[in-house]
Amino acid sequence: MSDYASHRESDGHAGPGYGTYVAVWAVLLALTALLVLLSRFGQRAAVAGLLTITPVKAALVFYYFMHLRYERALLKGVLIVTLGTLLIFFGLTYADVAFR
Repeated sequence: MSDYASHRESDGHAGPGYGTYVAVWAVLLALTALLVLLSRFGQRAAVAGLLTITPVKAALVFYYFMHLRYERALLKGVLIVTLGTLLIFFGLTYADVAFR
């Protein structure tokens, strides 16, 4: 048995069942359909949808499919700091390009 499997058994976490994965997948499909629908209402609606719905979809993938839900707080904190740093760099790059 691998260390991961023995670690999970000792924690008492069985992990999500197939129903959870199917439900999350259905939500991801619905959000994708919503993005496609928003793209039909023009560029402004499409960009607003992309900036709001895409992070929600990414969070669902991280949380369920990458099993972040069952990790310790330290790993979650490291991920949040990393994503925050990435957003800062994106913002600085945008500001540099926008105000030239």
